[in-house]
Amino acid sequence: MKLVTIIGARPQFIKAAMVSKAIDLNNVEHNNNVISEIIIHTGQHYDYNMSHVFFSQLEIPEPDYHLEVGSGSHGLMTGTMLIKIEEVLQKEQPNWVVVYGDTNSTLAGALAAAKLHIPVAHVEAGLRSFNKQMPEEVNRILADHVSHLLFAPTDTALSNLAAESIVAGVTKSGDVMLDAFLFHQTIAANNSCILSDLGIEQGTYCLATVHRAENTDDQRRLTGIFRALDAIGRKNCKVILPLHPRTRKALACNRLELKRLSGIRFIEPVSYLDMVQLEAHANVILTDSGGIQKEAYFAGVPCITLRGETEWLETVKNGVNILAGAETNTILEMYGKALKVDVKLKDGIYGDGHAAEKIVKQLALSC
Repeated sequence: MKLVTIIGARPQFIKAAMVSKAIDLNNVEHNNNVISEIIIHTGQHYDYNMSHVFFSQLEIPEPDYHLEVGSGSHGLMTGTMLIKIEEVLQKEQPNWVVVYGDTNSTLAGALAAAKLHIPVAHVEAGLRSFNKQMPEEVNRILADHVSHLLFAPTDTALSNLAAESIVAGVTKSGDVMLDAFLFHQTIAANNSCILSDLGIEQGTYCLATVHRAENTDDQRRLTGIFRALDAIGRKNCKVILPLHPRTRKALACNRLELKRLSGIRFIEPVSYLDMVQLEAHANVILTDSGGIQKEAYFAGVPCITLRGETEWLETVKNGVNILAGAETNTILEMYGKALKVDVKLKDGIYGDGHAAEKIVKQLALSC
């Protein structure tokens, strides 16, 4: 059996790493049902600290194809990926194409496979923010509707798919991000030196990330968020912010100078192990990232989401994730509330830490 894995962004590297490990385990245990994995890296994330370091740390096999698409408008990126992925699929003729999450790489991979009548498996299917202004929402909906196997991480995701009359080929797998966090948290604790490198102590800082287009491409939202982060850093505790290239560019375009935001300590994007360590010892996490919302929950740290909605409703329902939007005063108010939150994990919401194994087993049975 041959499958092609299509990835291009940080969260996809993390998820794919766990599935690749599960494929290796399957091949050891089932000599007569070996799965051959071909990896395509679209190049959507091309910065070293957002790409190559993840492959080395997470022990992901080197990509068989690197498309080097890089940055650009949504149409340019998706269209270029579509052309290049189609060429690879025509050459490789896989049994399955596996896509992850909701990026332009996800959509391009799913469409290229569908056009060539190659069945698509979508890992992290069924997520909905119900905000179609977000490119990610469009990507995930379209990917779900052309997929043959849909691996839903939660009951909410299952319900979302059923509401769109998608029931065939749907499996509740659990969340591969939980697999990854459980697998790597001890490794991070033993190997990451990020806290000492930054000269910070456990529980003395907030961790923040901002990268979503709805925030970076809107001057009002961008300004509101960074004024709030700066105020928190000046009045409460230092805010550590790994700076995404898109966000750096947006700040410069809007004349928000990094040196004037003295409450925020800007650092370069960090590796997955360093991020896990930063998450584990923050007192509050502020983010517009879906993946980091969940990682905050896994780490037992209160989260403030810098958006008006989230795909991960379970964290909000459990009171550990607070939706704050992008208004300065609201974020500051929610920060005060977050300091009082006691995060208690509930069993089974995101699976049992073996989602990747379930996904590979289902793929093997479907060949």
